[in-house]
Amino acid sequence: MEIQEYIGRVNKLYQTGRSTEHSYRGDLQNLLESLSTDILVTNEPSRIACGAPDYILTKKDIPVGYVEAKDVGEDLGHKKHKEQFERYRSSLSNLIITDYLDFWLYKEGEFVSSINIATIQNGKIIGNPEKYREFENLIADFSTYIGQTIKSAEKLSKMMAGKARLVKDVFQSALEEDINDELNPDTALQQQFNAFKDVLLHNIEPKDFADIYAQTIAYGMFAARLHDTTLDDFSRQEAMELIPKSNPFLRKLFQYVALDLDDRLIWIVDALADIFRATNLEELLKDFGKAKQQHDPIIHFYETFLAEYDPKLRKSRGVWYTPEPVVNFIVRAVDDILKSEFGLKDGLADKSKTKIKVNVPTHDKRFIKEGKKGIAEIEREVHKVQILDPAAGTGTFLAEIVKHIYKRFEGQQGIWSQYVERHLIPRLNGFEILMASYAMAHLKLDLLLTETGYKPQKDQRFRIYLTNSLEEHHPDTGTLFAGWLSSEANEANHIKRDIPVMCVIGNPPYSVSSNNKSDWIEKLTNDYKKGLMERNIQPLSDDYIKFIRFGQHHIDKNGEGILAYISNNSFVSGVIHSQMRKSLIKSFNKIYIYNLHGSSKTNETSPDGSKDENVFDIQQGVSINIFRLCLQLVLLT
Repeated sequence: MEIQEYIGRVNKLYQTGRSTEHSYRGDLQNLLESLSTDILVTNEPSRIACGAPDYILTKKDIPVGYVEAKDVGEDLGHKKHKEQFERYRSSLSNLIITDYLDFWLYKEGEFVSSINIATIQNGKIIGNPEKYREFENLIADFSTYIGQTIKSAEKLSKMMAGKARLVKDVFQSALEEDINDELNPDTALQQQFNAFKDVLLHNIEPKDFADIYAQTIAYGMFAARLHDTTLDDFSRQEAMELIPKSNPFLRKLFQYVALDLDDRLIWIVDALADIFRATNLEELLKDFGKAKQQHDPIIHFYETFLAEYDPKLRKSRGVWYTPEPVVNFIVRAVDDILKSEFGLKDGLADKSKTKIKVNVPTHDKRFIKEGKKGIAEIEREVHKVQILDPAAGTGTFLAEIVKHIYKRFEGQQGIWSQYVERHLIPRLNGFEILMASYAMAHLKLDLLLTETGYKPQKDQRFRIYLTNSLEEHHPDTGTLFAGWLSSEANEANHIKRDIPVMCVIGNPPYSVSSNNKSDWIEKLTNDYKKGLMERNIQPLSDDYIKFIRFGQHHIDKNGEGILAYISNNSFVSGVIHSQMRKSLIKSFNKIYIYNLHGSSKTNETSPDGSKDENVFDIQQGVSINIFRLCLQLVLLT
């Protein structure tokens, strides 16, 4: 189609007085295809209804550009379009916004140029022939655009965040559309939403589900690309094959993303894959493992991503990165206490075992009652020094434990690989509720173990699970539509219910306005509130207090162990925390408190009178707290 013919068709429709922005879509689609080489222009109403731009240009199934069209004569600069246009500009690197006559080109979020190929004069659309050649060049440039190679962690994490926000919006729109469609009540997307709600996160809403999917896909692709040896191509299908087998949850989910993804969602997921095609992650992360303090690129990705993607989510979850010297100190302290006070000469590297009794499903008729699946109690052997980080984040503490233990095996690669498989992975446990950090924790351990020379002899998952630590274990679930979700939940249940956790370690979130309000943890923290006469005891509902109670519960249940956190220090001397302190003293027979202070709320100063700096970029003071329960020492006293 020639430009003049296009303008004639648009003018004919415009003069009817009954046209809308939808009336011109076919003509613009034909024009764009006629001016581009080997380009397919799609205009899919079902995708548009869920937040996609009006046109998507692809070349050999790879997205190269996007066009958003408004009605002829529409003011493209009007404030009513601001939110939508800004969302597209921040997420789509090659974008045209048009009213079918005026075309505005944006690259990497920045305005490049605009061309007006026609104007409205006296109720008619009149072409501007002198602009035709310039417009042809603009479309040629637009349709052959190749994104810039991404060479910095900051740029990649920001681009990931922009795309992930759009993924979240599109998924939420599609799911809400399905929920409201009474004629189609059981779509695949709804089934997965219901599975998440039943099995994993019981209070989840459509927007939360969309958020989980966005983060899952973003960081799943990140992990996959890192294992990609063919740098010239990348797709969601390739990602499915490349995600490490140590994370079966992501692998199973990506089978759906790669093979059965809802057609309304394909365009934006492919757009996300496109930014990884422009990234050499191996080069970008080549210094991984040589990081000092806050220079870890994995952390840089995570924090920059979360700040761009949803800063409110970071605040509501109390997410703050723990400086490496703090993590190192806590890990070494726990190791030393295990050696000196528990008599375990290998400390955190201990590989001794103990026996536990667990309930397992059985088809033995002796255990089957009233036609239901029976439960049999059996004895199992597990490692004694089971370690759990209940707020694993990006895996900083778990990775530091691996580094600390590895020092004992340097130069013994054969022994090391065998030790990791038999005695490290089976007792290194983590829980995380944020999808981005969950995926990054898996990635971090994968990178770190590879760097140490670990060579797996079998498929073995890392024991980091997507779950809410502060929710009680529930009965194991059967096979559902998303059976892989059941598996994730059942494994987390097994740790919560059966595993004798000896070391609880980490940096729990700090948030007075807690989102964690399950009956189980509320009941446990009531122990800290009994008999208090103070009017305002709301601070006792802070997440960090709930996580301390969580750790105390597991050490109490095990009968011995260590709880080691860096946390808000308000419980150390707070008036309303008196019952909490009493409870902790009752549970543990030795408590170490290293008060790091750093509160800007109480005008604390250093001994020399200078400003008291916090180890975190927060106002609240913090402390390192190590609680020890050792029965052997109790008997000696």
